[in-house]
Amino acid sequence: MTIVSLRDVRKSYPAPRRSADPVAAIDGVDLDVDEGDIFGIIGYSGAGKSTLVRLINALEPVTSGSITVHGTDITTLSEKDLRGVRSGIGMIFQQFNLFNAKTVRGNIDYPLLVAGVAKAERATRVAELLDFVGLSDKGDNYPDQLSGGQKQRVGIARALATSPRILLADEATSALDPETTQDVLGLLRRVNRELGITIIVITHEMEVIQSLATRVAVMEKGRVVELGDTFDVFSEPHERATKRFVSTVVKGVPQGEELEVLAARHPGRIVTVAIREDGIGQAEVFRTLAAAGVAVELIYGGVHDIQGRTFGNLTLALGGEPAAVAAAVAELSARVSITEVK
Repeated sequence: MTIVSLRDVRKSYPAPRRSADPVAAIDGVDLDVDEGDIFGIIGYSGAGKSTLVRLINALEPVTSGSITVHGTDITTLSEKDLRGVRSGIGMIFQQFNLFNAKTVRGNIDYPLLVAGVAKAERATRVAELLDFVGLSDKGDNYPDQLSGGQKQRVGIARALATSPRILLADEATSALDPETTQDVLGLLRRVNRELGITIIVITHEMEVIQSLATRVAVMEKGRVVELGDTFDVFSEPHERATKRFVSTVVKGVPQGEELEVLAARHPGRIVTVAIREDGIGQAEVFRTLAAAGVAVELIYGGVHDIQGRTFGNLTLALGGEPAAVAAAVAELSARVSITEVK
């Protein structure tokens, strides 16, 4: 079931100069997010992804197009009616956006107070959320007494306070170190799995998409240039922007200076083997080469796991009798994609 749907959504801002055309931040975006999904939106700075978030939670109006949330086109609603929609959408931010003058408990309590929830019910809900995010002992602390990861956990608890069906995470891990990032991503997976909340993740970090998202949209210049299951986008990227993102975490065929260094170190034959689900695995690749008497060394690349599915590119330096190497490569080529590197 689709919980968020965008159709030909456009957002323009006035030009900085009178004679210039309006600036198109979002340019004809179509997206569907299914209920219970973790949907990633990735793009470099200026791609329009953060603007898209503000349109989905109705913090800004669209220039044209429609955005349907929970079956309601929010572009047709009054400001009064939009408040009800926003109460069903939680939000977490890169810089946490906590109230420094309030305790952790006070930060989590605030949206419940605004919603008019009774004091006793608020206290119970805050205690539940503190336990859920692993901060039961930090309720009386203030934000400046917390680490970055703890602050983001408070932000997540606050976003969950009113039991939203959708959680928007806008660069939620960009200010965190790698280890803390993984802790926060693990918490978001729990939010999705245990609470059934749909999560839309906005990021410029492909590692976050790889670790968390089930589907991903790649944005460039206000448009969605590639869209699909995370595994498919990682294993077979098509667009230039997507290939740039994927290359930050997935090593492909070595080129340029990297290839020159590898070629200087390994004078024999070098090939790159593509490991895909519809082909043979890396163990079978090594067994085939060993059986042919070929010496093999993994010199570049690796295998990745996304939601239990594996893919990767293995660049191998092959040694031995030229005829044996040629025969082994020919045998593998009939079963798996191989690129001759050197």
